[in-house]
Amino acid sequence: MGDHTPPRLRTARIVVARRRILFICHANTSRSVIAEALLKQMLRARALDDRITVQSGGIAPFARDGALVSLDARLVLRDDGIELPPDSVATDLKTKRQLIAEADLILAMTEEQLRMLRSGFPEADGKEAYTLKAFAGAPGDIEDPAGRDEDFFAACRDEIKACLERAIDKLA
Repeated sequence: MGDHTPPRLRTARIVVARRRILFICHANTSRSVIAEALLKQMLRARALDDRITVQSGGIAPFARDGALVSLDARLVLRDDGIELPPDSVATDLKTKRQLIAEADLILAMTEEQLRMLRSGFPEADGKEAYTLKAFAGAPGDIEDPAGRDEDFFAACRDEIKACLERAIDKLA
């Protein structure tokens, strides 16, 4: 069958490469999941979600594909109007190294995670990689809320959200 429209009347398709942002933390069950969900929400609100792909993963030896996302992470996201799908699970970057290779920007929750990334993942060589706080212009790490109470999880979410709000123009 084919397209029988004269060549001069065909509409050119412009394909814009999507920017790929990857959040990393130890196990991909709390902080990086929260950061991914919040950034996706912010991008949708600004109609930028068609230009940027956001993913997350864990880099620690104990990170496992299919590990359950923390219930507390789900609850603090729900408080922000974000409902994670019931089948949301962790991604182990040791088995999904292509996510690192494909990323344009990698944002870690801690300096330790950046060191782990640089020493254990050659796919990250030459990649833009920062802690989220440094990228947002602030010192320090985003502390792991695992094993802490709901107030600590909420404070962690708020800290991540504040960093993303400060950095959104650089991300988009």
